[in-house]
Amino acid sequence: MSGAQRPQHLRQMIAQQAARMMAEEGAQDYAYAKRKAARQLGMTDDRCLPTNAEIELELKLHHAIYRSEEQPQHLHQLRSEALAVMRQLSQFNPHLAGGVLDGTAGRYAGTEIHLFADSLKDVEIFLLNKAIPYQMEEKTYRFGQTKRRIPVFALDGEHGTIRLSVFETDDLRGMARSASGDQSPLRASMQAVELLLQEHTP
Repeated sequence: MSGAQRPQHLRQMIAQQAARMMAEEGAQDYAYAKRKAARQLGMTDDRCLPTNAEIELELKLHHAIYRSEEQPQHLHQLRSEALAVMRQLSQFNPHLAGGVLDGTAGRYAGTEIHLFADSLKDVEIFLLNKAIPYQMEEKTYRFGQTKRRIPVFALDGEHGTIRLSVFETDDLRGMARSASGDQSPLRASMQAVELLLQEHTP
């Protein structure tokens, strides 16, 4: 293997290990998974760290190889449950995000739903009135060159944790893109999820 090929080979090894951790061990965060994978493989050079898009590709390959029969049904269950929750929360313009949307969600994956509300309190009151138990969390999101910590309501779903990230109503205008850079949106509306379920019925 030439010197030029070696860094790419190392990146792929780390990406494969990180994907395995996310698929089989429930690791949720790309940055955490890639750094832990690098440590396990004895690699300390950050230049060898793969991009999120490279890990996402390896995740899809992992599911195709090891979970080809169960993955479509698993995704269908997660997306169906997500759509039911989105319909309940329709007043907050819900959008599906994350691995359940892009197809990389493994057996331990949570479901990410983005809400757009004038007030965090409105969402909290809605959940209280519906007697839906939740835990409060926070997650950091990037907006251009800046980062913001967004409040998250974590609910217990039938197929795993459902996390409701509550954004300001204006945040929907600057739609981010997926880690793969393929121009697919990071979020999908209820109508888009309905179409996704119709197109990918197991």
